[in-house]
Amino acid sequence: MIETNFHRNSEKIAKKKFGQNFLKDESVLHRIIESMPHDDRSVVEIGPGLGDLTRYLVEIKDVTAYEVDKELCEHLKKEFASFIEKGRVKLYCDDVLDHWKQKSLADRPYHLVANLPYYIATNIILRALRDPNCISMLVMVQKEVAEKFSAQPGEKQFSALSVLAQSHADVHICFDVPPEAFVPAPKVMSSVLQIQKRESLDDPGFEDFLKAAFAQPRKTLAKNLSAVFAKKDVTAALASLGLSPTVRPHEVETSLYHHLKSILQGDIDGRKKESESGESTPEQPGRKRPEKR
Repeated sequence: MIETNFHRNSEKIAKKKFGQNFLKDESVLHRIIESMPHDDRSVVEIGPGLGDLTRYLVEIKDVTAYEVDKELCEHLKKEFASFIEKGRVKLYCDDVLDHWKQKSLADRPYHLVANLPYYIATNIILRALRDPNCISMLVMVQKEVAEKFSAQPGEKQFSALSVLAQSHADVHICFDVPPEAFVPAPKVMSSVLQIQKRESLDDPGFEDFLKAAFAQPRKTLAKNLSAVFAKKDVTAALASLGLSPTVRPHEVETSLYHHLKSILQGDIDGRKKESESGESTPEQPGRKRPEKR
């Protein structure tokens, strides 16, 4: 590591409003690089901070970096001036979320590698899952967040995030990182999470459907879904997939959530078509009018 005034004063430089915890452990930096995909794709780094991980990345790949902290951005411009001049590094000194409004962070397929601030990590991962040019993620996040994305059906951490991520990708935790690996040290354990995207199973409205399914994780899936769909429709849909009426949200496999959504949404769409055609569609006991979604 190149020692600079920024490194010597990193604890004072770290800004709480940006959730900055600078990774200082060289062995962890090496493990991150070793865990990266070995191909010729470029890398997008969000929040390069002092540039410690960036120094390793530029040795093997072209890097597009997004840094919201203006002070650190000036530091990065100096540190990587030669790489910027050669076109090996593109540095954007603003909020990465503003760039995502343009649909993608890059104009070609890329890998996302980053030590993500805890407060925005989930949002970043969800945005990257939707980004058609992002083909993989290797990100440092709070361990609890990593567990929610990587959990398997039946595990208590299995959540809407697990289903959504695993609808897009293969997800697993590479390794854990203790607080003392950072300056300043966070109060929680971190994990390096790998998300390798594949053909997406996602469809319009699926995220909203999952929010309803996991609205109250301790209640049954039927109870949660009945807040949006007619109870008898929910019961019939569960039965058609061989699911118990008492099954809880964390006990259902990812693929079955797609089938459930298709069945229930199909029922709603069918009734909408009947209504639009002018045919009579009398209300049945217990049936709820579909809410706009």
